[in-house]
Parts: sequence; C-alpha cells; structure tokens
Amino acid sequence: MTEHYIGPEGIKAKRASYFYPCTQHFYQNPPQIVTGSMQHLYDEKGKEYTDFFAGVSVVACGHCNPAITGATMSQIGKLQHTTTIYLTQPIVDLAERLAELLPGALRRTFFVNSGTEANEGALLLARMHTGRKGFIALEQGLHGRSNLTMSVTGLSMWRTDPFLEEEVYFIPRPYRTGVTPEEAAQDSLKALDKVLEEQGHTIAALIIEPIQGNGGIIVPPEGYLQEVKTRLERYGVLMIADEIQTGFGRTGRMFAIEHFDVVPDIISMAKALGNGVPIGAFATTDHIAASLNRPSASTFGGNPVSSVTGIAVLDYICKERLVERSEELGHILMQGLEQLMISHRAVISEVRGKGLMIGVELLASNPDIGAILTDQVIEGMKEQGFLIGKNGIDRNVLAFQPPLVIEDKDIRKMLRVLEVVLARLELPEEIEVGVGRDPR
Repeated sequence: MTEHYIGPEGIKAKRASYFYPCTQHFYQNPPQIVTGSMQHLYDEKGKEYTDFFAGVSVVACGHCNPAITGATMSQIGKLQHTTTIYLTQPIVDLAERLAELLPGALRRTFFVNSGTEANEGALLLARMHTGRKGFIALEQGLHGRSNLTMSVTGLSMWRTDPFLEEEVYFIPRPYRTGVTPEEAAQDSLKALDKVLEEQGHTIAALIIEPIQGNGGIIVPPEGYLQEVKTRLERYGVLMIADEIQTGFGRTGRMFAIEHFDVVPDIISMAKALGNGVPIGAFATTDHIAASLNRPSASTFGGNPVSSVTGIAVLDYICKERLVERSEELGHILMQGLEQLMISHRAVISEVRGKGLMIGVELLASNPDIGAILTDQVIEGMKEQGFLIGKNGIDRNVLAFQPPLVIEDKDIRKMLRVLEVVLARLELPEEIEVGVGRDPR
C-alpha cells in the first residue's frame, strides 16, 4: 500500500494553522522528509539527501541505525515506562556505562528528557552544593529554553523570556573579530576576574560550552579553559561543561572538554546519547552529588526505552570507533573546506572547528550579506542532495555536523558540489576579494 504524503505545502499549511508563530523551518522550498537510513534522508518523492547536520548533532550513529533501533523496539515490546520510584535495570546499567566514559571522577548521573532539562538540573545542583544563587556565562552561548537556562544563554535570539534571572554575569567569549585568539582570551579572562572579584562570593557556577555550537562553532584557544578553571577554584565556583551538542564523539573526543585537559565539576549531555530518542542527563562527582539530597524525580527521565537506547548508542560508538572516526574524517573535511576558502576568499572568511563539528563563516566583513549568501548556499546544496546547517550570531556560518557514520566518499562528493554552489553565488559589486576576517 502506497503511503499518502500531504507534501511540503500541506505541512506548511498545517503548521500555519496549528503551530505557534515561533516555529520556523529551513529553505524557501523545503522537502518533506519521510524516511532515513544512516547518513541519508529521503523526501516524499524518493529523493536522497546526504545529511551533514544530523538534526543538530543528534543522530551521531545515523538515522534508523538497525543496531540501535533494534534494541529500542525490543524494549518497547517489553516495558516502556515505570518511573524511578520502581526498580528497573536499564537506567542503572546506563549510569554505570557513563561512569566508565565520563572524564575524571564524574560518576553520578541524574537522567532527564532533554538538554534544557539537563542544564537546568546542573544549575540547580550547583546552587544546592554552593548555597549561592548567581551564575557566570559566556556571551553568545546557548543553554536551553527554560527560564533559568535561557537566563544563562547569551545569544539574544534565544533569550525570549522578558523576565529572566538578574544574577547572571556575562563575560566575552574568547573570540572576537580583529584580534588574535590570545588577545580575545585575555579579554575574556580579565572580565572573569572582575566578576569574581566583585561577585565571587555570590556565584554558584560558570556554565560553558567547550566549543560553542549555535554561536558559530567557536573553539577556545589553547590554555583558556584551564585558566578559567583555576580562577573558579580560587572562589569555590563550580564549572559546568555543557556537552549537549559536543558530547559522544562529535569533536573527535568522547567529550569535547577532553581536548583542553580540564575536568569540569558537572557535565550535561543529551542529543547524541539517544540518537533521536529523547534523553538527557547531568553528571558529577560523589562529593557534589551528595548535595542534591532532597526528594526529586523525573517522570520520564531514564525510562527503560531511553536507557536501553542509550546503552545501544554507547555500544555502537565504542564498537565502531566513532570517536576516532570523527577525528579522522574531520581532518579530511577540514582540509577540504580550507582549500575551498583559498579559492573562494571573497566569500569564505574562516573555517573552524574540531572533529565533525566544523563551521564555515561567510563574509564576516558584512555579516548581513553573509547571512543571505549562507541561505543561498544551503538552498543550493539541498537542491543537489546535501543538507547543511547554519548558525552564528548573524546566521552567516555554514554548520557541518554530519552523522559520525558519514563516509570519506560522502565528504569528498559534498566538497565537489559545494565548490560548484559557491562558484554560482552572485556577489554584490562592493564585495572585494580578500576582505574579511583574518583566518586563524
């Protein structure tokens, strides 16, 4: 029996009728996605797309991966839900597996349903442990859409609530146009010092993405996070590493924080852990975990289906060496994009990232036009069968975050197509070759 699809126009009509106006979509002419298999997606007409965004780093193990969906479906047929007040095995087995993989002495895990909840829980834990209320966060960071996580979010487009927490102190991220990474890092550290000197006794934690995702895929310079941790420890302020987008192999390490030789006090995770099944968690040490001792629960957090899925994800990542694969294929992708930057200097200002989390900023000298060109590129790539994301504070950064099961041949084919799409861009006359941000 042939399935009936209402098509993109039908879906857009229903969204207009039943969704809130805040819900948007990519593309002027979006496809209706109906099926997926590993690194590929298919629309209602059967057209194949190679996915280079992975649902914003969610399906790291690939769409509908049989090794994972098989475990999920098996558990659905046995036991779907009880909540944590009953004893079930999958949730404790997953917690045990995570303890084996988490950095340092992090070993206690609280399971929730999403990245927002994971960060909310991590912030609560920091308050409970320190007895302090305030937080420090980086400008242009993104941590969630609840009131508290939105309060520590530095990206203005995601700060929707007009009544956010006031005791949040933002410091510059270690990245800025027109200065070296070292200078940007020093400016950030000076701002951190000032906040700590003036408010350190009121600050519970600093929350930070080891690599900023939606802020444009920003990698901190060497030594920055170590300096941050040292300063926090002087004032008894905890460090929360938000690994929602970077965790589970995305950057060529199991967790991105491991690139920087720093062990946070609390780590939050979600996205790739469920490979599309809702799950989130925050983890910490025995000592800090002891502070979260008043009755608490998450109705659906760590339910049997999500937990079995998470175990299958970790098994697959380890068995298939996806962490190492991300690092190896990331080098190929990075080198290819850097070559395109050389031949398209008028458009590409910078290529940055780690592993299979790479951003390509377009026209940093004129980000408004860069954002227009970014939309043209992702539209052109979509027409040629490749789905690429976008982010950045001006939405002028192409985001390459494919499933970690992507293949060498997929990357090389995508690069060839991207070369053609870039060559077809119509640039305004005032754009001069070589104008833009100094590549680092």
